[in-house]
Amino acid sequence: MVICFCAIIVCCKTKSFQAVKDTTQPLILTPLIKSGKVREAQEAAEVKFDRFQGIQSYSGYFTVNEQYNSNLFFWFFPSEINYESAPVVLWLQGGPGSSSLIGLFVEIGPFQVNSTHELERKPHYWSQTHSVIYIDSPVGTGYSFTDKEGLAQNQTLIGQHLYSALLQFFQLFPELRNNKFFVTGESYAGKYVPVLSYEIMKQNPNAKQKINLQGLAIGNGLCDPENQLGYAEYLYQIGLIDIDTKFIMQGMVDEAIKKIQKKQWEQASDDIQKIIIGSDNEFSLYKNVTGFNNFFNLLYLNDTSIDNMVKYVVRSDVKAAIHVGNTSFSVGNEVLNALKSDLPQSVAPLFTELLDNYKILLYSGQLDIIVAYPLSANFIRKLKFAGSEEYKTAKRHQWIIDGDVAGYVKQAGNFTEILVRNAGHFVPTDQPVWALDMLTRFTAGKPFY
Repeated sequence: MVICFCAIIVCCKTKSFQAVKDTTQPLILTPLIKSGKVREAQEAAEVKFDRFQGIQSYSGYFTVNEQYNSNLFFWFFPSEINYESAPVVLWLQGGPGSSSLIGLFVEIGPFQVNSTHELERKPHYWSQTHSVIYIDSPVGTGYSFTDKEGLAQNQTLIGQHLYSALLQFFQLFPELRNNKFFVTGESYAGKYVPVLSYEIMKQNPNAKQKINLQGLAIGNGLCDPENQLGYAEYLYQIGLIDIDTKFIMQGMVDEAIKKIQKKQWEQASDDIQKIIIGSDNEFSLYKNVTGFNNFFNLLYLNDTSIDNMVKYVVRSDVKAAIHVGNTSFSVGNEVLNALKSDLPQSVAPLFTELLDNYKILLYSGQLDIIVAYPLSANFIRKLKFAGSEEYKTAKRHQWIIDGDVAGYVKQAGNFTEILVRNAGHFVPTDQPVWALDMLTRFTAGKPFY
């Protein structure tokens, strides 16, 4: 399922280079890290750009597969307070094929891009209190690049690549190795987040370099497509389709589920796109009957925030500042096509084991369409974990911030589920104060009620 948008910009086949000052070449830090030149690597990665208004950050590339020249782009923002002890948070975007720079410039970062394609400083952002790493994943997404043969075709490889990148990150910033670490993400990252967390859990016992994973948080996440396709009933209940369209759409959903159950992955993927997403060649039933170009918030027909962000990050001065060289910016088609068989598959079984070891937060924006709250609630009800029976009877509590109801919380064991009021797919965009409060409570282990 394509949870963000398809690319019109094609990723280039950039070749591997050593870490150099030449701004026409991507800054690949892996050779420096391998040779123990950590300080030199840090200095090379530091972002120096007046338009970023003095915000400290570091960016560059980690090689995750030398054979296929696969390199993941990262951009790191140290916490502005208590850097030595602040939690470290990884942010992953969805798609598949959507850049984590969406998270940075549209959702949780210190800047947003306005309608004139200039930066504006935001009053509330996650790196005020947490060190935040943004990684364009999988390879071929955003400013990450690979030879065509290196494109990931399954979640296992995506998890392995991200794990390799994290090991290099904590070698680059060894002072953060003991800080609490959390994997977060949104949308199709509802697969990446548990897969990476599972890889860390599997590797940590015997690893020389352990990662101090404490928990994972997913916003409006696609985790279990078979149980998250309830579009017909949902769109009917909110009035965007009538009863006749509901029956047509439900028939399409039922057909997609049958193909998932038969493991006819590519056919199921095609069916899902016809229902809600559409393709380059064909509008979805959803768009045809509603007229909506946007499925991220039921209040808005269109959303230009991502377009503004893309126009900004492809500027030559920005590219030079963040060390991507002449690498083209991509948001998707190659990645999407490579993962077509993966789209309808579930990662729900991973949650059973993860919840025995880590805290997990699943949150939903009340106004989202593409991974709407009722769809996620259906997936959660069918999860099997140590506290699943307790969760079914757990009381739902109000989450209050400054006298306002920010949302509703249910908890059982290591599991927390939150509905965020008056927010769509991009929860931190619509409710930045509440989203930061949610993150802080989760990482600090503070109660929500």
